[in-house]
Amino acid sequence: MRILSAGLCALALLATGAQAQTLKAFLATAMQRWTAPFEPFQLIGNIYYVGTEGIAVYVIKTSQGLILMDTAVPQSTGMIKDNIAKLGFKVSDIKIVLNSHAHIDHTGGFAEIKKETGAQLVAGERDKPLLEGGYYPGDEKNEDLTFPAVKVDRTVKEGDKVTLGDTTLTAHATPGHSPGCTSWEMTVKDGDQNREVLFFCSGTVALNRLVGQPTYAGIVDDYRATYLKAKAMKIDVLLGPHPEVYGMQAKRAQMKDGAPNPFVKPGELATYVTGLSVEFDKQLAKQTAALEKK
Repeated sequence: MRILSAGLCALALLATGAQAQTLKAFLATAMQRWTAPFEPFQLIGNIYYVGTEGIAVYVIKTSQGLILMDTAVPQSTGMIKDNIAKLGFKVSDIKIVLNSHAHIDHTGGFAEIKKETGAQLVAGERDKPLLEGGYYPGDEKNEDLTFPAVKVDRTVKEGDKVTLGDTTLTAHATPGHSPGCTSWEMTVKDGDQNREVLFFCSGTVALNRLVGQPTYAGIVDDYRATYLKAKAMKIDVLLGPHPEVYGMQAKRAQMKDGAPNPFVKPGELATYVTGLSVEFDKQLAKQTAALEKK
């Protein structure tokens, strides 16, 4: 089972000082996948993939316009808009923009999209200052991690709903990866069946500091509460902010007319989160040991 992508593993190592590679060098390497094109496609029901090879971005078609889930790094915004157009949609029809978490690889196009469309940006309430400041929490002055600041029009907490036309998404607070990390749940039609879909925010440690001077107060408890919550959720389709979270490319290759949708995989979320929890404990132990050596 995929626990972390190679890129996220590298970030985790960077965070604990176990790898000499600099953040700038890592980002330069990661950008090759994060900005590589990927052909957009209908994923399931009214959900469409419009992201890059390394960053997942989604469009949700509703009876009253489009919902955009995340963007990518700033330099990929043009590609995301082109992907939307390739599917026959209009960027100008984007009415709502949802955010999973306020990191550069998922927020870089918000300001441009909002300016162009007038769409409403909705995000977890604890990520609002990050989005409006354009910075990484606990590392506010690191220019390598900054992104264009953007105004948040509405904040959400656990159980809040966002509706556009015939489509409603429910917000689930899943903090840790960021303080306002928000997973979004919705129901889609898959043939004659309803499927529960979760856009899981993230649960990796990445650059976060867990001990000493943590990225933010209470981060360890937040991660653990998120893992417990996610494991208990009954989800048919796991999606996430990076394609490797749910094996997007392999599943995309398996899609065939008349065949069951390969993205429908009940139990995948619980298995994935169990792996994240194991990896979290390892990273916590490494960071604790490194702190004790100082």
